[in-house]
Amino acid sequence: MKPYVICHMMSSLDGHALTDGWDRPFTKNAGELYETLARQFKFDAWICGRVTMQEIAHGDGYPAGLATKPIPRTHHFADKNATCYAVAIDPHGKVEWKSNQALDSHVVAVVTEAVADDYLAYLQSISVSYIFGGKTGIDLAKVVTILADELGTERIIVEGGPHVSGSFVNAGLVDEVSVLVLPLIDGRGEHPASFEVTPQAWTNPTYLTLTSAEIQDGGSVWLRYKKQ
Repeated sequence: MKPYVICHMMSSLDGHALTDGWDRPFTKNAGELYETLARQFKFDAWICGRVTMQEIAHGDGYPAGLATKPIPRTHHFADKNATCYAVAIDPHGKVEWKSNQALDSHVVAVVTEAVADDYLAYLQSISVSYIFGGKTGIDLAKVVTILADELGTERIIVEGGPHVSGSFVNAGLVDEVSVLVLPLIDGRGEHPASFEVTPQAWTNPTYLTLTSAEIQDGGSVWLRYKKQ
């Protein structure tokens, strides 16, 4: 069965998702609240895109020449018994992990078959799991199925960035949307909306039903929706 998928976001009142330029004490408190609310979902896997995972990994490159021969494009699981999995949507293999752990979760890289052999060899050398989401692009429905069938995931939380969250919604994979709306307005044009894909890729609006709205300390509002 498909895992239950929650998209958990944090945004300004006008719908922007990046925290660049926001007051640091404010951002820290909001970030802690965001994580506290996320834990209520009792998820066994969390998913982020390449940019977010690079910030978590703090990598500084990996050695060249690790692959001595072509590596088969088959899934590689270094740990099938982890309590929680950190799933990185990283089509081209750019996140430079220092270990196979991210925030106390076992790392699973989602790559395409076009990824470099050296990158796969590097992931194997540090016991990072990886799965193939497609030949040149990522099929998110396929990814969710692999996570369920191979790792037994039942509840997945998607935490961004905006293009990853938007892609999951657009693919019809999201069962619930959770948004922590912060009491600030940030209309800088370069900041993306909370959910984004390329205009040509977005198919139809996704209609939701509000299930709860809770005022949080500091004036934020936690909104939860389920797909109609």
